[in-house]
Amino acid sequence: MAVSSPIGFDVDRLRARVLATYERVAHEPGGDFHFHRGADYAVNWLRYDAAEIALLPQVATDRFAGVGNPLRIGPLLPGEAVLDHACGGGMDLLLAARRIGARGRAIGVDMTPAMRDVAARAARQAGLASIVDIRAGVFEELPVDDASVDVVLSNGVVNLSPDKTQVFREIHRVLRPGGRLYLADVVVQRELKEDVRNNPELWAACIGGALPEPEFAVLALSAGLREPAIVERFDCFRGTTAEAKVSRDLRVHAINFFARKPARSS
Repeated sequence: MAVSSPIGFDVDRLRARVLATYERVAHEPGGDFHFHRGADYAVNWLRYDAAEIALLPQVATDRFAGVGNPLRIGPLLPGEAVLDHACGGGMDLLLAARRIGARGRAIGVDMTPAMRDVAARAARQAGLASIVDIRAGVFEELPVDDASVDVVLSNGVVNLSPDKTQVFREIHRVLRPGGRLYLADVVVQRELKEDVRNNPELWAACIGGALPEPEFAVLALSAGLREPAIVERFDCFRGTTAEAKVSRDLRVHAINFFARKPARSS
């Protein structure tokens, strides 16, 4: 199962490229990138609710660069604790915060300083700062207590990790018994060739580290999660320069994926 980077892969170079890419998105959301961004993309391509998006600060929606719509996977209940796993500018995080309400807790973790600044500013502008907590960190080592959140949201970021097994272990660790994973991520039809996997630009564009669909279930089950299921698909790269750099038979697209941490035995 190809869940980590190729032998000899320069992880530090990858992380530096990913960090630089999303710092630039934070500063120049209208710039030239290999992937789509923004509110119109979210509504028209990923089936976000236009009325909900309109209520959010533009500073967050302009910088949205997700690949699917994890908020469509299942409910977020009043009073729940939600972790947005690599929250970026905070659009999914703020939508979640509105759903869980004043008794809830919405934690956003991101490694990109400029994105964390944007997410914190957006939370203040939205009047949600009292329940939104932005933290510095990476998804292989989340700055979150064991068994402390009801839902982990993740949108287009597992592919960016060179150690996907560890990412799923961390998701399992932070979820409470019975907690849910609502994940959207990029997938490919078959294994990528080494030249694509070793291309930091394509990793930063969410393609170089993408896995075939079935491997998400394998990763989830290996980490101790249960009920893995693909519930929706999205053609998120149509018309992008990233799509043009890989062969068409890879069928690069995104999925919405659900899994659950087992409840404790009675």
